[in-house]
Amino acid sequence: MSTNSGTAHSQTAQHTLGYVSGRWVIDPVHSDISFVVRHLMVSRVRGRFVRFSGEIVTGADPSASTVAVEIDMESIDTGNADRDDDLRSPNYLDVARYPTMVYRSTAVRVIGDRFTVDGDLTLHGVTRSVQLAGELHGIRANGKGGTVAGLGATAEIDRRDFGINLAIPIPGGGVVVGDKIAIGLEIEANLAN
Repeated sequence: MSTNSGTAHSQTAQHTLGYVSGRWVIDPVHSDISFVVRHLMVSRVRGRFVRFSGEIVTGADPSASTVAVEIDMESIDTGNADRDDDLRSPNYLDVARYPTMVYRSTAVRVIGDRFTVDGDLTLHGVTRSVQLAGELHGIRANGKGGTVAGLGATAEIDRRDFGINLAIPIPGGGVVVGDKIAIGLEIEANLAN
C-alpha cells in the first residue's frame, strides 16, 4: 500500500510497479497466517491456519483501503494432531460452535511502504479491536498478464479478551498455555480488476 505513485517501469516480473488501486484476492497457496504462543512458560509453539480467504481493496487514496479475511478454524495446524484436536475442542477454540475467525478493517494509515490497519477481529464469538502493523513487500507483474502484491503484518492478542480462559497451572507458577498470542501474516494477493 505504498503511496509511491510512480508509473509501472515494465510489465515484466523483473520490475516493481507503482501503487495500484483495485480489488485484490488473497492467494492462500502463496500466503501464510501463523501464530506463536508460549508453552509451559519456557518455549514457543508455532502454528498456522491452512484454509482462509480474503480480499484487500486499495483505494485511490490508500487510507480508504479495506481488508477482509475469513479463517477456517478447523484448519489449525501446529504439527501435532493431539494438540490440534485439543485446540479445536471447547477447552480453547470450540470450533464446533465457532467455525470461523473474521477480521474486517475499520481504518488504514499508510506511510511509504509501511501501514497500520485497525480492525475488528471476531474469534470464539467475541469481537475486539485489533491493530495490524505491516509493510508492503512490493507490487509486480506476475508474468502471466496479471498483477500481484505481497505484504507482511503482525499483531498480538490476549486470548482471554476473546473468552478463551482455560488456564492449567504448572508447578512453580505460570500456566501450560500462555495468554498472549503473536500473529504473523505473509500475504500474496492477485489484482482482480
